[in-house]
This record gives sequence, structure tokens and C-alpha cells, in this order.
Amino acid sequence: MGQIPKEAEHLFDEPNFGDVATVMPDGSPQNSTVWVDREDGTIVFNTAKGRVKHKNIARDPRVAISVHNEENPYEQAIVRGRAELVEEGADEHIDSLAKKYLGRETYPFRQPGEERVIVRITPEKVSYTPPA
Repeated sequence: MGQIPKEAEHLFDEPNFGDVATVMPDGSPQNSTVWVDREDGTIVFNTAKGRVKHKNIARDPRVAISVHNEENPYEQAIVRGRAELVEEGADEHIDSLAKKYLGRETYPFRQPGEERVIVRITPEKVSYTPPA
């Protein structure tokens, strides 16, 4: 199992955006920009059930995510691993990400009937490029 280097942890702790790649049914890549965080050695983000990345992960848990420092984009971390979908606590999690990224107490873009899910990535391979 890979591990996030200590010097790269801040990339996930600060409000930097992540670009997550999942695998489409035909094997082609699908990419989405997400809010990202770190928890207990895993990388976490949040999505709504039924979205393409949710369907892709439910079918094939292999993912890659890259995060770069918004203030110095030459500093980045790239994580490849396997994702699991976690329903418990997903609404609270999206609210905590809204606080981190928007300064808002609750996620303002929730749609009627939307069901949220946490995506937890266990790193298998990690690469880190320190700031230039």
C-alpha cells in the first residue's frame, strides 16, 4: 500500500482541487474535478449517487487522483488506488467540504432527492513532486 508523504499532506488538507480519473465501461478514462480531503491514510471526496464517477467506481474501483497546489501548481501529488463507496456520513461530509472550499456551513448545490456518497481511496502508488 502507498502512503501520502508528510510533505504532501497539506495538498489534501488545504482547499486544492483534485482531478479524479475513473474507468468507463469500454475501458476509456473519465475525469472529474472534485473537492478532496484526507482521512486516516486515505483520500476522500464526495459525489452523488448515479453520477458517472459513482457508476464507474461501483463497477471498477480502480482510480487515480492528482492534486496540485493552487498557489504553486508545480507542486503536486498523484495517487493511484482502489476506491470504496461509503454512504454513512456522506451528507455531513459534503457539508464539511463546503465549509473548507466555500466557507459555507452547508453544501449549497444539493438537488432534491439527491443521495450523497463518500468515495474513499486507499493509495496503492503515490508520487509527489515538491515545489519548484
